[in-house]
Amino acid sequence: MNTQHLTWARALMILITCLGLAACNKSAAEKQTLTPVAFHKSDECHVCGMVIADFPGPKGEVVEKGKVRKFCSTAEMLGWWLQPENHLAETKLYVHDMGKSAWEKPDDHYLIDATKAYYVVGTKLKGSMGVVLASFSDEAVARKLASEQGGRVLRFEDIDLALLQQAPAM
Repeated sequence: MNTQHLTWARALMILITCLGLAACNKSAAEKQTLTPVAFHKSDECHVCGMVIADFPGPKGEVVEKGKVRKFCSTAEMLGWWLQPENHLAETKLYVHDMGKSAWEKPDDHYLIDATKAYYVVGTKLKGSMGVVLASFSDEAVARKLASEQGGRVLRFEDIDLALLQQAPAM
């Protein structure tokens, strides 16, 4: 082989290696961006524009590649998500686990996958406007709240727009 062929062969090998490494890095970066992020005092709800920290109860967030949408309540997030145009392929939904958080100030260390959570609806707990959905990672804890505060336990797939449009419990 002459030196020109060796130079081309080396250049091709370097290019293939770089493309392979770039593909690996892209996959790792995509996974990192789909993790939950902390809420900040200045965050505004993606739907209503209100300051999220002004309300008690669990919050929600939708994390997609390069973007996070934050919501002042689980109901606001789920109402947004239930609109067909908002179903994005590479997206994760998170809510606060209220079995591990104080109602007045949910702890961002306990953000859980919203699609696997248990929700309690129909309590007299205060949240932002609309229906209050208390979210939990543990079914027993959710059932305990429903027993003590009134209400019923639902799963993610049980929640629809009709439920979210009901008047909150008084």
